[in-house]
Amino acid sequence: MKKLASKRALVTGASSGLGLHFAQVLAAHGAEVVLVARRQPQLEEAAATIQAAGGRASVIALDLTDAAARQSLAEQAGPIDILINNAGVVRPASALEHAEQDWDAVMDTNLKALFFVAQAMARAMQERGGNIVNVASILGLRQAAGVLSYAVSKAGVIQMTKTLALEFARHGIRVNALAPGYIETPLNREFWDTPAGQAMIKRIPQRRLGQLADLDGPLMLLASDDSRYMTGSVLVVDGGHLTSGL
Repeated sequence: MKKLASKRALVTGASSGLGLHFAQVLAAHGAEVVLVARRQPQLEEAAATIQAAGGRASVIALDLTDAAARQSLAEQAGPIDILINNAGVVRPASALEHAEQDWDAVMDTNLKALFFVAQAMARAMQERGGNIVNVASILGLRQAAGVLSYAVSKAGVIQMTKTLALEFARHGIRVNALAPGYIETPLNREFWDTPAGQAMIKRIPQRRLGQLADLDGPLMLLASDDSRYMTGSVLVVDGGHLTSGL
């Protein structure tokens, strides 16, 4: 029997990138997945890919930065056992040049929407328990120039994860965070081939980028009952990047 055969999982930011990959992994392990993002055509394509592989998938197209849309999410989704709180954006800029509207866009998606989605799902879960996995980043634990708002938002996700774990434990809801390092995706592949990208890879102790498949085991640990005695944990998957020397 597949590990998540009796579970329903909701994945935000699921139309592409990490979110789509996470949904595919959960579906391959038997979960029925609900894909959430803004872009209906991309969601439908993602769901069709999962279904073609034998998985179960449905879609909800909405903007998670819209309060009214968030409030309807739990009702539209139905009973959910696992929330993968993944939706996020980045607006690269130096601290001196960072525009207020870009700061707000990052915080509204990466921090505010993430909290209120977790809150909505936890309210629906509190009678029977559940499992929330927030997607953070090693940039929430260490500094990098040019991505201030993203790093601050992910540091907030980590602190939020620990606080929600404390508050939700009494309701049988676990809350943990997955903190990826630099992961190669179709969207960033060209950058890693540049001199600047190659220089960054050399700073990773394993001397390579992470691949999407490198997140599968950690994701399944946090999403399944294998982590039943874990809550408030931050699982870093970064090739040793956080341990690199000065």
